[in-house]
Amino acid sequence: MANITFTEGSGLQDSVFGKSQEPIKLFLEKRGEAFEQSSMLPELFNMSSSKHWGEKLTTLTGMNSFQAVGENGDYPVDGVQEGYSKFMEHMTWKNSFSLSREIVDDSKLMDLKKQPASFIAAYYRTREKFGAALFGAAIQGEESMTFSGQAFDTTAADGLCLFSTAHPSKAGELEQSNLFSDEFSNDALAAMETAMQDFRGDNDEILDVAPGTILIPNDYYLKKEIFAAIGADKDPATANNGFNYTFGRWNVIVWPYLNQYITSGTRPWVLVDSRYNDEYGSAVWLDRVELEVRSELAGNDANVWKGYARFTAGFNDWRAFAVGGVSGGTALIA
Repeated sequence: MANITFTEGSGLQDSVFGKSQEPIKLFLEKRGEAFEQSSMLPELFNMSSSKHWGEKLTTLTGMNSFQAVGENGDYPVDGVQEGYSKFMEHMTWKNSFSLSREIVDDSKLMDLKKQPASFIAAYYRTREKFGAALFGAAIQGEESMTFSGQAFDTTAADGLCLFSTAHPSKAGELEQSNLFSDEFSNDALAAMETAMQDFRGDNDEILDVAPGTILIPNDYYLKKEIFAAIGADKDPATANNGFNYTFGRWNVIVWPYLNQYITSGTRPWVLVDSRYNDEYGSAVWLDRVELEVRSELAGNDANVWKGYARFTAGFNDWRAFAVGGVSGGTALIA
């Protein structure tokens, strides 16, 4: 069910527009459901609701290992400390459309459907474009981006862009890269997966990162290369047709919205650990107010529909993601 709340101005049910209210509501809900089912946002963001004007995101360092203490030994004291943190403030989003009295008087059913359809499509398209803009800016190494005239942060909690060659450790143990220069290939896929599996926490602990999703823009070359690499259980490049261990292990997301937010002619590809993202909130989407639609009469006798929502999104723990095919990144394969 689409999360849309409807309210009506007084007198609307008794007006010429009264008979059109319920059909338009139903139409808006059905269009909302269709967009929710096709959205890529739940695949890439930890989707949560919020009850505050903003939320603080943070990471936690891992605990040390259990210690051998012998018979009747004392319990060692362990614990965690707060890692890097950032604050995300909600943004208000609005839009509106109107139906003239003449449209209803003349029973222009096409207009009664077309404008509400465009309205709800604009809302969900805005959400999709906003998420794509965040990832696109991060892929290009930008620490902020401008969307709809407003500035948004694309850094992780450590203060660096989501994709960087020098993510620091809060405990000062090491620097790590999740930004790689290698173009997609079967070898590069295996190498990036291995690099992510070796991502460390702030205390240099192994985190069991296990990427299972490949995110790409809508690019014919990338689609061809990726499905050739993961779509067969044999390796056609070997004389004995050896086993292809990447077969059947990947979910592929082709995101056309990403195309307009990356540099033309480039072919970045992103590996995602959805489990880590869900558990640790690497890419976070926060809905403060779900879409609210208000219907009211204007002074010119038009039926005005206004949409109001509050949400934001951003990045926290960078370790759920790694990108390849980006100039200036770390080389995976010599």
